[in-house]
Amino acid sequence: MVPSGRKHSGKLAKPSVGDQAIRAYEFEQEDKKDLSGSEEDAIEEKTPTLEKQGKKRTSAAVEDMGGEVQNMLERFGADINKSLLAKRKRLEMYTKASLKTSNQKLENVWKIQQEQRQKLNQEYSQQFLTLFQQWDMDMQKAEEQEEKLAVSIMLSFVAL
Repeated sequence: MVPSGRKHSGKLAKPSVGDQAIRAYEFEQEDKKDLSGSEEDAIEEKTPTLEKQGKKRTSAAVEDMGGEVQNMLERFGADINKSLLAKRKRLEMYTKASLKTSNQKLENVWKIQQEQRQKLNQEYSQQFLTLFQQWDMDMQKAEEQEEKLAVSIMLSFVAL
């Protein structure tokens, strides 16, 4: 009979990342307790080193990575340039539209003010003309009155 609990598939289970971290922490704690010389010496002895037989990065691999990074930076720069160009074009369009609208408003205000000035000028001219005609008629009446008065004074001197 199979015991209750976990079933084993026949393969050994890999330790989880959490278990590995705990073991590494415990290992470090033990190392700290065992330090008798300088800390740097002890740490250097306990720190695993890479074997020289392992793969090293060659300068070609570094250059490939550098080339990839360079390509990424160039693409990033190109994206920034495209973004800036698009923003510049939008700003230019908004500026042109704003100037066009402002000019239209100014022209409209100028036209309205010009019409109002012409209307005011015409009203003033009409009032002045009416007043001048009234003054002219009053002057003619005054001259007629003056002539009548002069004639009546002459007649009164002649009658004396």
